[in-house]
Amino acid sequence: MNKTPINFAIVGCGHIGKRHAEMISRNPEANLVAIADLLSPENLDIENSYADIPFFYSVDQMLEEIPEIEVVVISTPNGLHATHALRCLNAYKHVVIEKPLALSKADAEKLIFKALHVNRNVFSVMQNRYSPPSVWLKQVVSDGTLGKIFMVQINCFWNRDGRYYKAKNWHGTMELDGGTLYTQFSHFLDIMFWLFGDIKNIQSRLACFNHANLTQFEDSGSISFEFCDGGGMGTFNFSTSVFDKNLESSITIIAEKGSIKVGGQYMNEVEYCHVKDYTMPVLAATNPANDYGAFKGSAANHNYVVENVVNVLRNNDTITTNAMEGFKVVEIIEQMYSVENSAPTAFDNNWRSKNAGVSSKELIPMQVVKKRKELMMLMGLL
Repeated sequence: MNKTPINFAIVGCGHIGKRHAEMISRNPEANLVAIADLLSPENLDIENSYADIPFFYSVDQMLEEIPEIEVVVISTPNGLHATHALRCLNAYKHVVIEKPLALSKADAEKLIFKALHVNRNVFSVMQNRYSPPSVWLKQVVSDGTLGKIFMVQINCFWNRDGRYYKAKNWHGTMELDGGTLYTQFSHFLDIMFWLFGDIKNIQSRLACFNHANLTQFEDSGSISFEFCDGGGMGTFNFSTSVFDKNLESSITIIAEKGSIKVGGQYMNEVEYCHVKDYTMPVLAATNPANDYGAFKGSAANHNYVVENVVNVLRNNDTITTNAMEGFKVVEIIEQMYSVENSAPTAFDNNWRSKNAGVSSKELIPMQVVKKRKELMMLMGLL
């Protein structure tokens, strides 16, 4: 029996928005029916590839003129995710929200409350869960193969320099970017939560080594904590100060019955597995990272995100990363930032508190951000 494709729209057609558009277009059970963005199709370089797709500068106009939209993908700057998602939920559309779900626990709660009231789904995009090493880790942790978890260490060491934090761009601002844990490393915090659950007794040490003229927040940090379930210890070390290119994203697990390390640049390679009475299976190949030219992101698994949305709406599956899981990642990040430099440190770098709303000559001026927001309001994008 032929099934009518599910109608998708995209709000925000930058790097990730284009990735979603491509995956929707490739899926025979999905249909891209509208795109909305502040910039023109020519500026977005989509005037040829999506010439037949209705384009709007206003979210409200798009929702009004294309009532057949069923799902809206939100891939605008982080600080606008909640605003745009709420607007679409108010129009009774399902929403797929790029990470992070929001930049605050309060905004994430509003999304969940509204979705429940209008009986619509919220899909949080955390595509690293689909990578074969992640799926395998979930299995060996959940089925008890490793026994009691003693220690977990996650290292995320990437490059994000002036090629990424460009002038007059939202990246690097507290208001629209939010910080490295939100923009670069929330995928890996999601994997941590997915595998081991919530955390407590958080201590954070944050520093800004070489981004003082590029961002309004830290570029590096070391965070320690305990897991609520089982009492194991954990550390999350991160930096965007790595020279020239990404170094690694890795997770090391020390457990009762063995040890595992999954590394590579994007937590995509099993580097070590020594577990009692266990033979390591052959895993499927991992998709390459999203390639943005001078810099690279997490795994290019957005095809699985589209498949999951379609299957959920056809009642054939459950949501891979639901709204509550997206909420927990936001809550964990908020907690990590709230205890900034709570541990003894040689640095006096309370970057988030010192730089909130402050800009240097080289940094994106706040008046540019405000003018951009005013323009978005006029166009119905806010």
